Amino acid sequence: MQDQIILFLPELFFLLMALVLFGLTLGSGRPKPRRDYYVALVLGAVGLVLTLGSIKAEGHLFFQAYRLDLFSQLFKCFLSFGLFLVICISSRLDDIEERRHPEFYLFLTTSTLGMMLLVSAVELITLFVALELSSYSLYILIPLRKGSSHSTEAGIKFFFIGAMASATMLFGMSYLYGVCHTTYLTGILSSLPAQIHAPGAVIGMVLTLCGLFFKLAVFPFHNWAPDVYEGGTNQVITFIATASKLAGMAILIRLTALTNGSSAYLINLLIVLSMIGMTFGNLVAIKQKDFKRLLAYSSIAHAGYILIGILTMSKLGYSSVIYYALAYLILNFACFMVLITTSEKGKNVAIEDFNGLYSRAPLLAMTLLLGVFGLAGLPPTGGFTSKFLVFIAAIEKGYFWLVVFAMVNVTISLYYYINVVKAAYLNPPAEGSEKIKISVPLRLLNYVVIIIILWLGLYPATLLDRARTAAEAVLAVL
Repeated sequence: MQDQIILFLPELFFLLMALVLFGLTLGSGRPKPRRDYYVALVLGAVGLVLTLGSIKAEGHLFFQAYRLDLFSQLFKCFLSFGLFLVICISSRLDDIEERRHPEFYLFLTTSTLGMMLLVSAVELITLFVALELSSYSLYILIPLRKGSSHSTEAGIKFFFIGAMASATMLFGMSYLYGVCHTTYLTGILSSLPAQIHAPGAVIGMVLTLCGLFFKLAVFPFHNWAPDVYEGGTNQVITFIATASKLAGMAILIRLTALTNGSSAYLINLLIVLSMIGMTFGNLVAIKQKDFKRLLAYSSIAHAGYILIGILTMSKLGYSSVIYYALAYLILNFACFMVLITTSEKGKNVAIEDFNGLYSRAPLLAMTLLLGVFGLAGLPPTGGFTSKFLVFIAAIEKGYFWLVVFAMVNVTISLYYYINVVKAAYLNPPAEGSEKIKISVPLRLLNYVVIIIILWLGLYPATLLDRARTAAEAVLAVL
């Protein structure tokens, strides 16, 4: 029993953190935003340390429905790191009522907890419950933005599309259970390859994956992304754009590994979704003026790149996606950190608002430059290395033409990413604009983010070794 508690320690801590934050929501006196922030910050830091300390944990819990291996523990580290980063930049929640600040931290925590459960789930019902826990927390966070009817509309739209994706996923799971007569992934693995060509198995697998495509904003399950990005508070969208994507990548790897690459239907479907997603996301992003909407369409394109690594269903492909996950988290966070710092009272930021950023805040301009260059896939950033690894995995499997198609899309994306850099470095600042003051903690955070972006680009070996071992853990069990 004691061993099981130790294995489950990070999840138990985040549950305890949620209870503490829930206690803060019950206060009836004057709101204390600074207290709420520091409580969340300290607890988030402790949770990150605990999660890092449990990275080597291995075992099963809850009647073999919950698996701990390097794959799940690595993604839990990414998730807790993402939560900590978002809390770090939440010292000023200008567009959320002060009395709602405890709720903001509470639902960030419960969503993270749900995602941590999700990446360890190896049983369909456990997987579904974990997915719903993480999703419903996000549905509540979107309408928290005060004084904006657009956020309410975005919240409702996000909820309805999410509910439809969940229903579709549950329907697909029922087909998988009907075909395989078990809800455990290991049991499904033993019978699915022999029946993967049966219509019921294919329909079940595809519909189940639809729910996960929603998490990743894969085309055509992306409709929520631009409106939600625009309607939600900047800090909430930072969390959605970083941490929530990781959980989708993790469970998509676990489920696609079930087929062992034996379903040509599934591979062809992933190829089509990848190609359309990359092209649609990049072409529509070119027209965007709002920076958050640009990042939303960029995320749709990135989901297409990620699918290239996943559809190879090889150790190299999965390890490249794991590497991509951390790189994408830190690059997106860099962009959102600059957005939040330059935003006035939590308002949305247009690309022209970055005009002359280099003269107003050189450090922020450098962070933004590395963030967007990384998303574009330019060296020496982590974005270049992660794309390079994904493309190498695809070429190894014979998808050379798909890599060429992706490279064309990378070239298209350069246009709108460079437009952001042009605004920051070449355009003159707006008349009357003042220098942006950056606090010492935020300055340090900028330096840390810049170092990680460059470290991922120049020294990939350490993380890549871990990613390969994690991918082996998934393939060995399944």
